[in-house]
Amino acid sequence: MNNMLTNFIEPGNKVEIQMVDQQNQGEGAPATYISQIQDILSENQMEIIMPMEKTKLILLPVDREYNLVFYAGTNLFQCFARVIDRYKSNNIFILVVELTSNLRKYQRREYYRFSCALEMNSRNLEEEEIRAIEEKDPHSNLIPGLPLKRSVIEDISGGGLRFLSTHSYEPGSLIYISYNLLVRGNKKEYELVGKVLSSQKMEGKGGSFEHRVQYVDIDADVREEIIKYIFEEERKYRKKERQGS
Repeated sequence: MNNMLTNFIEPGNKVEIQMVDQQNQGEGAPATYISQIQDILSENQMEIIMPMEKTKLILLPVDREYNLVFYAGTNLFQCFARVIDRYKSNNIFILVVELTSNLRKYQRREYYRFSCALEMNSRNLEEEEIRAIEEKDPHSNLIPGLPLKRSVIEDISGGGLRFLSTHSYEPGSLIYISYNLLVRGNKKEYELVGKVLSSQKMEGKGGSFEHRVQYVDIDADVREEIIKYIFEEERKYRKKERQGS
């Protein structure tokens, strides 16, 4: 099997693990466990640290097939693999997996970034709004009419966005986000909650800051609308490029 595994994946990379035969049972999304690679044994075998949830070890069954997604730098790679052994080594619980498919570069639809220049308004969440987030009720208690700061979205995805502004936000903080998209020919406003992943001052851009934001508890239908908008705009852009060439 020509995986070229060692060209892309290395010990320490994060990996998502999802059982394949749970994916079509109609009981919602199958459980996804996060772990990391302990060692690469060959081009089709590796050791993965057995995942945990809180303090509970997840004993994934031997001889089951799993969908694996690897985080390698800025890239994602995906393959299927079977657990062929599990044991304890140096106080670490290990899964030995054998690849059952080729490794391929992978991009989730929700993380596909579309470059754009869209106006956006934002503000820090108030304390009572943050409490609502913690209670898993992020939208019903958003306070209307509070002052907003203007900024420009530079790229957008179904998972979040990157924007420029003349003000900074504290990484880790929660913010209210509002922007408009053209959906099925009509302008629609999106009011979302985002977590600031990073906020950096832009060199040589006169006090501008670049922010990366991940949506928090976004409704699945809203995410799908945003993704459809992105792919429709991407198709329009490519069509114009072909016509111009």
